[in-house]
Amino acid sequence: MARKRYDPPPETALLRNRLREALKTQDDQGRVVSSARHGVYLFYDYDEEPVYVGQTYERLSSRIGRHLTNQRTDAVAMNVLDPFEVAEIEMWPFFELEDAPTNVAKDVLNRAEYTVYRRAIDASSHKAILNEGDIASTELIELPPSLRLRVVPDEVFEERKHPDTRIARRASTIAALARAISEREVGKGLRRTLLTQARRLEHLARARLDEADAVIPDQQSDEEV
Repeated sequence: MARKRYDPPPETALLRNRLREALKTQDDQGRVVSSARHGVYLFYDYDEEPVYVGQTYERLSSRIGRHLTNQRTDAVAMNVLDPFEVAEIEMWPFFELEDAPTNVAKDVLNRAEYTVYRRAIDASSHKAILNEGDIASTELIELPPSLRLRVVPDEVFEERKHPDTRIARRASTIAALARAISEREVGKGLRRTLLTQARRLEHLARARLDEADAVIPDQQSDEEV
């Protein structure tokens, strides 16, 4: 069947279909996890590094979808978060807050977000994630069971995971973020994000160089012939 004129490119269609299917996943009680109105989410890159944490009062599916399928979030529009870098998502749904007063829900989500943030920092090789805004320090709480899923289909996963592809993409993101900073009066948060992105790029580029240095000399000579 011929592709309709206004259909998205095949890769984009694959990515969006995979995201839609992932967001339909149910918990052990038969509830669609992403349908929770209140929740916290965490994004991971292709090295399983945590990169961005957030909370929502508008359903996890809506918030995550806006991050990963268009530029209707400040984080994406300002080049803080590149959806291309997101390979997995983790969600903590708070179904019990569905009918809770706003102030109660806000307090629980603030504490939950900080708890997830601390876990992300501890798990990060760089001891930093990309969030521009400061996440207020609160007491840590016990979180509900989470659901972690890959959102990139097999058909494009290996190509997107390739370090050279990610180095090029990451360098482009840094350039765009640096340009945005140069054209605006910005706070400390964006500059911190720029530094974190630069460290992430250096880490990936250094690992790639180390791989090149590890090539056996005879093999390297054969490749150059």
